[in-house]
Amino acid sequence: MLALALSAFVFNTTEFVPVALLSAIGDSLHMKPTDVGLMLTIYAWTVAVASLPLTLLTRNVERRKLLTAIFVLFIVSHIVTGFAWNFTVLMAGRMGIAFAHAIFWSISVSLVVRLAPPGNKSRALGMLGMGSSIAMVAGIPLGRVIGESLGWRQTFLMIAGVATVALPVLRMTLPKLQSQQTGSFSSLPVLFRKPMLASLYVITILVVSAHFTSYTYIEPFIHHVGHESNARITYILILFGSAGIPAAICFNRIYPHQPGQFLQACVFAVCACLLVLFPCALSIVTLSVHTMIWGGAIVCFGLAMQAWVLKLAPEATDLAVSIYSGLYNVGIGAGALLGNQIANGFGVSWVGTFGGVVGGLGAALCWLALRMYGRAHPSVH
Repeated sequence: MLALALSAFVFNTTEFVPVALLSAIGDSLHMKPTDVGLMLTIYAWTVAVASLPLTLLTRNVERRKLLTAIFVLFIVSHIVTGFAWNFTVLMAGRMGIAFAHAIFWSISVSLVVRLAPPGNKSRALGMLGMGSSIAMVAGIPLGRVIGESLGWRQTFLMIAGVATVALPVLRMTLPKLQSQQTGSFSSLPVLFRKPMLASLYVITILVVSAHFTSYTYIEPFIHHVGHESNARITYILILFGSAGIPAAICFNRIYPHQPGQFLQACVFAVCACLLVLFPCALSIVTLSVHTMIWGGAIVCFGLAMQAWVLKLAPEATDLAVSIYSGLYNVGIGAGALLGNQIANGFGVSWVGTFGGVVGGLGAALCWLALRMYGRAHPSVH
């Protein structure tokens, strides 16, 4: 589980580190930072399109062997990204990383649950979430520091180096695991006939789109709205990620007892944070408090959604999580694209407001879906 948490750290760092390097990449490639943000859209939508077919194609491959192949592709693609001489080559490397990402997140959630001792599934998911959170705390801000001091290319090459270290650790610690309950094409109609599961998928798209409408452009937002220095922008990014660690602990303690209320609270918290992002950004004190709540809420949302998906689809866990991962990335891409349009059309200061409106739709659907599910399953709180 620790090795998989380390892997989650590596994968989450590389997915979101461009958020901290938009200006540096833009200056190097002679592009506006908001246009560079579209690389998150391309990356995320590649993951979205690839998740389901790649999961089905690899469903019979032994899991340790599959993870080894994923890491090799991941490392090679980072080397291509690190030496990219234009935006096209940069995106070719990023798409290779996206293919590795698509498979990793489709199988890692069910793997940690399989490896967890009996009665510790929530704790296992929390550990995986902790790896993701540490990426936000250390990986992304460190990537920004490296990018500012040595150049953004060195950030991606160093991620390749960390992955090269993580690969043998994973091979030494992970036992051979044959695929189980991965699902097949015949499982798809069964999954989508579950109203709560289908609702969760739509909620995922809405809430994640809302979040990334703002988070993708948080660097130029803080710079232009709050007029903060580069050091303070790095500080805010660290603060955002550090909130994920207590959030993972909170999930482990509260979610098992109140899964419905916990999910609903997370969605409403994310929505509220987006709506008040602009006024909170006018002071570093209010922005700091806001960032802690926002960062914790989005981490708890992701953990709660994964736990709900596993609970609702025990007969096809990899397939259900693959669909969730793909739709999560649809949301990332849609949010980055929407934020780009808002920033260019209305100004970067409006990304939180528009994101909050989209999030409000997700919050309303979440309330309705949980209410209907509660009526059909009175034991769920």
